[in-house]
Amino acid sequence: MDFELTELQRETQRLCREFAARELTPNARRWDEEHAFPREAVRKLAELSLLGVAVPETYGGAGLDNVAYALAVEEISRGCASTGVIVSVNSSLYCDPVLKYGTEEQKQAFLVPFARGEKLGCFGLTEPEAGSDAAAQKTTAVRRGDQYLINGSKNWITNGPVADAIVLFAMTDRAAGHRGISAFLVPTDAPGFNRAKPDRKMGISAAPSCTIFFEDCRVPAENLLGKEGDGFKIALSTLDGGRIGIAAQAVGIARAAFEEARAYALDRKTFGVPIAQHQAIQFMLADMATEIDAARLLVLKAALLKDAGVRHSAESSMAKLYASEMASRVANKGLQIFGGQGYSKEFDAERHVRDARITEIYEGTSEIQRLVISAGLLKD
Repeated sequence: MDFELTELQRETQRLCREFAARELTPNARRWDEEHAFPREAVRKLAELSLLGVAVPETYGGAGLDNVAYALAVEEISRGCASTGVIVSVNSSLYCDPVLKYGTEEQKQAFLVPFARGEKLGCFGLTEPEAGSDAAAQKTTAVRRGDQYLINGSKNWITNGPVADAIVLFAMTDRAAGHRGISAFLVPTDAPGFNRAKPDRKMGISAAPSCTIFFEDCRVPAENLLGKEGDGFKIALSTLDGGRIGIAAQAVGIARAAFEEARAYALDRKTFGVPIAQHQAIQFMLADMATEIDAARLLVLKAALLKDAGVRHSAESSMAKLYASEMASRVANKGLQIFGGQGYSKEFDAERHVRDARITEIYEGTSEIQRLVISAGLLKD
């Protein structure tokens, strides 16, 4: 498998790295402390076509591949993990299923302005009692003539407070279990669509999320994505791609933690020498760098398989599992290298620890990733 990047992929990587250094890193700590949505940065990313990296140009995107997308999310997340997941949700969880399953009319209305970054999308699968067990959906969609009447709620919806539309999953046939789940494209200004206050979270505080309530929310029948009963299939295939984005986010967080710890180790002195000269610190940095490179290779492998149109469920889960747990290990070692300073909000080390932790939970917990991986391993 060839991991040599193309010139276009390298240019995307360079563009995002420079953007992150200029626009994200200097502001990330303030956005985190203020729980402030990075609106201006997101607008500038849209101007660079980075909210629809892998969407064809005919539908408003940059027309690049998923390797370029993964590299972009890594670099953006290195600058600000919150901005990284805002981009990932809009690109992977919203644009991707509309591109793959939408009609031409749906793509014009619900894809083009989102890939251009003129609007922002979100993804509604998780419920208060249906997280890892997606088949336990309670939100319902009942056909009434040329409309569906939707009732229920979704929680932890990243981008929810600022989104213009949601890819929503609801039960259209309770008796059919997971085969009774359908997907819908719901504009957030639809009657009966209501949002709670933004969540207060441990990390990624600048990426707003909230609970969304549907109270007799009326949606035109033409907003059904795919066919009735296709929802579970759509959700699983979407999450396969989404996990590549979260894995790339985790690599970006880990890189930030490593690079800042390395710089600190070269500057901070104890016993008359920089702490980088102490073997204990050297070994931590060596482990951190090795794990980051290993995780990136898993991410690139999954992205290459997606670009090739090959099933990549296990590979995406491997990338997401390893990269997310790696990010927590690396961030914690980074904080340890900073010592007492790392526990202070005057430095970014503690933020990286908080931001890394969620990557082990959203878009499928580590436990779910292990189930997906083992299911593939144990097939006859």
